[in-house]
Parts: sequence; C-alpha cells; structure tokens
Amino acid sequence: MTIKLFHGSLEQVFEPEIREPNRTLDYGSGFYTTTSYKQAESWIRRKLNNTNPKGFVNVYEFDKSVMKELNCLVFNAPTELWLDFVMKNRTQKGYTHNYDIVFGPVANDKVYAAFALYEGGIIDKQQLIRELKTYKLVDQYLFHTFNALKHLHILEAKEVMP
Repeated sequence: MTIKLFHGSLEQVFEPEIREPNRTLDYGSGFYTTTSYKQAESWIRRKLNNTNPKGFVNVYEFDKSVMKELNCLVFNAPTELWLDFVMKNRTQKGYTHNYDIVFGPVANDKVYAAFALYEGGIIDKQQLIRELKTYKLVDQYLFHTFNALKHLHILEAKEVMP
C-alpha cells in the first residue's frame, strides 16, 4: 500500500538524509515525516521569519509493505511502551536504537505540557497515558537508517510562504 508522507523544511529536500538533531526528539535522530500535510505545513510556518521568508512541504511516496522487511517499531496509540521509548529518547543522553523506521503519535504543544507534568512528578504514567488518549494526535514516521530512506521517493516540494 503506497501512501503520501510530508516533511516540512526551510529547503526542498529531494534526497532525504539522516541528521543528528540539535535537540532531543521523540524517536531519536533521523528523517521525520507525517501523513498530515497540515502538520508539516504548521511546522514550517513556525520557522518562517525575515531570515527564512519561505519554506517547503516536501511530498514523498512510501510503500508501507516494505515495513515487513525492515526492523520497525509501531505505536498505534499512546501506550506505556510508547511513553517509555519517547522518554528514553528525550532524557537519556546518548540513547540510540536500531530500528529502521519508528511510527507513532507525534507530541504537539498540548502533549509537551502533559509530559512536563509527568516529568515533574505531578501525574503518573497511567494518568499521562489517559490524558494523551483524549487528544487527537497526528502521526509521525521516523526514517532512522539509510536502508529505510531508500524507500522514500520525492514527488514534489510545495512552497509555503507567510
């Protein structure tokens, strides 16, 4: 089954690559995409300013059937395992994993606030998961290895301006 994936960027990304982030991310280093055009566009709109007056939603084609051949980690909803995985990526310096692709919910601003309550010990893991399940969360696909990236094919780069 072929799907479209989107990646918001200040540049056209015809050849995706694995990059080490300058901050901690939910699923670690790699190339992040989503099935939500709106999510990719929203991400790039937050980056637009006088220095960066335009950006791009890069549109890719991806055949999900290859996930059967790759080492993939799939979270269909916020679960305890998902939370543990995200927290390791966010808080354990040097933490890495060997998955080719990780798929699951993306943390938006509401989710970050809930995570802060959990990290501060104000709510426990089960309360956090119950809270997260009330949100309509967008998904994300992390392409973590070059082997995974070779299955992502560019279709176009749509320009985004303020």
